[in-house]
Amino acid sequence: MGRTRTPRPQAPSITERARSLAARGGVAALVGTGEPDPVTPLMHHVHPDGTTDLLLQDDEPLLARLRRSPGGDLAVMLEVTDNAPVPVADPVRELLWIVGWVHQPNEHVSRHMALRLADLRPHPRLLDVGHGATIVRLRPGSVVYSDAEGSAAATPVELATARPDPFCLVEHQWLRHLDEAHPEVFAALTRHLPASVPLDAGARIRPLGVDRWGLRVRVQTPAGGHDVRLAFSSEATTVEELRARFGELVGCPFRTSPAPTEQT
Repeated sequence: MGRTRTPRPQAPSITERARSLAARGGVAALVGTGEPDPVTPLMHHVHPDGTTDLLLQDDEPLLARLRRSPGGDLAVMLEVTDNAPVPVADPVRELLWIVGWVHQPNEHVSRHMALRLADLRPHPRLLDVGHGATIVRLRPGSVVYSDAEGSAAATPVELATARPDPFCLVEHQWLRHLDEAHPEVFAALTRHLPASVPLDAGARIRPLGVDRWGLRVRVQTPAGGHDVRLAFSSEATTVEELRARFGELVGCPFRTSPAPTEQT
């Protein structure tokens, strides 16, 4: 007789997870630029299709290479890293790689881009555009996303049509607060863990992320960490539903913390 297979918990698609990371921002670095070290922008903003605006110091060597380029652009890869909301070993929880071509818009376009970025992702260094800082734009050719639950490539069109998770902008703050102020709620999740996850002395459950389909945790033990997805009983689309689903996992109505701010 065949073995009964445990159904895989439902989760956002890889393109949805990629869009969520892009919306959060993460930590960005340009690699494959010909420079010995990654180029760290002063700030960056990833648009829905993966097009990315980056603010660089005027003395960044990449800008000199870009201006000498016969075609006015350079092939590069942008790596966007997202870390866990709480301190854990191996904190990187997901990565987004955007491969494409970077170019420098003219002065007139750059000013308009700076004003637009000030609305989308305010940053004090945007005031330095033209006075110590330069905006460049990365046009995407392909996108690759990876986390502990899977990895896949996507086109800019596929990325643009995916919707970010409704809680992607508030999950870090909310989970960090719960971990610091109410660690007992995560200890209560032990009963949901698979039998294959060791619960040695000193094991501790730490939050990694939350989305509309469930909670991701890391079981930290002296021997290492184990990442687990705990599925909600049904999809959460509002803050009230998120609180209710979380309370079901914990095993009691969840009223010990303010709800995260709902996104529009």
